[in-house]
Amino acid sequence: MTQDQQTLAIFDLDNTLLGGDSDHAWGEFLIEQGLVDAAAHRTRNDGFYQDYSSGSLDIVAYLKFVLGSIANQTTAQVDELHADFMRSTIESMWLPKAEALLEQHRDNGDYLLIITATSDFITAPIAKKLGIDDILASNAEIINGKYTGKHTGTPCFKEGKVTRLNDWLSDKNFDLDKAWFYSDSHNDIPLLKVVGQPVVVDGDEKLLDYAKAEGWRCISLR
Repeated sequence: MTQDQQTLAIFDLDNTLLGGDSDHAWGEFLIEQGLVDAAAHRTRNDGFYQDYSSGSLDIVAYLKFVLGSIANQTTAQVDELHADFMRSTIESMWLPKAEALLEQHRDNGDYLLIITATSDFITAPIAKKLGIDDILASNAEIINGKYTGKHTGTPCFKEGKVTRLNDWLSDKNFDLDKAWFYSDSHNDIPLLKVVGQPVVVDGDEKLLDYAKAEGWRCISLR
């Protein structure tokens, strides 16, 4: 099936396909492993999560915080750490209804794409495990096989998700008027507005209010 025949099904990851937030959970995982100062890291991690929930997150500052935790580590070192993270933390966030939704779109012949603000080193292995065709995420810079602690390109957040999606679509033939996008967060309203099939999944209060006014479909995968 060619792209001009396929429908694009886009999904947010955290609190949409997962029953939790992988970004915040990564911070907690580092604390549990004794790899960061527990009190200081938890205070900042929790603070950034509150900012995200309220819609006031400084995404550049947050990426600097998250990526600082893996600065100067090799990709192999981070991959090994992430494998432990998958087993200890992410597997408990699997949602059977989310996996059934993905399977439904696969059965329809749709192309599955995750778009997430969470860094690619956290989310790419999760997307692979879920059997997603492709992923757009905030990108961690790697030079000579090591993470620099910096991000590269446009952060995949709020309007940045639309920018990244449009860049991705530049050499593809998907029709956004027919595309789906599933999300839980009011931060994703910019992207929800540009697809033909916006669906709110276990939405936060701000998003549910907006969806009600727009007549968007609302579902739960919990």
